[in-house]
Amino acid sequence: MNINWVNVFDWMILLKCFITGGIICIIGQILIDKTKLTPARILVVFVTTGCILGGLGVYQYLVDFAGAGATVPLTGFGYNLAKGTIEAVKESGLVGAFTGGIKASSGGIAAAVFFGYIASLISKPKMKKQ
Repeated sequence: MNINWVNVFDWMILLKCFITGGIICIIGQILIDKTKLTPARILVVFVTTGCILGGLGVYQYLVDFAGAGATVPLTGFGYNLAKGTIEAVKESGLVGAFTGGIKASSGGIAAAVFFGYIASLISKPKMKKQ
C-alpha cells in the first residue's frame, strides 16, 4: 500500500486552517453570547487585535501556521493593515503610514462594500434586542 504523502500534507494544511479559523470564530461567538458587546464593537476588537499583533510581528507566526485560517477572519484584516503600513513606511517614509494599510487592504475593502450592498438588497435587517 502506497501512501500519497502530498495528499496527507494537503489535508493537514486544511485541518490547521479550519481549526485556527474555527477558534477565532468561537471566540467571536462567545463574545456575542456572553457579553453585551454589539457586533460592531466585536468587529473593532478583532481588527484592532489583528493590527496590534501584526505590528508586533506575532500574528505572522499564526499566518505561517494556518494560512487562510488566520488571514480570512477579521483579525487577518487588521494584520493586513499593519503589514501594509509597515512595508509602505519602509518604502515611502511617513506618507506610507497613511497610505500603506489602505493600499494593502483595498481589495478586501472593495469586496466587503460590494457584497454588503448585495446582501442589503436581498435581506431584511432587524435590530438586535437589548
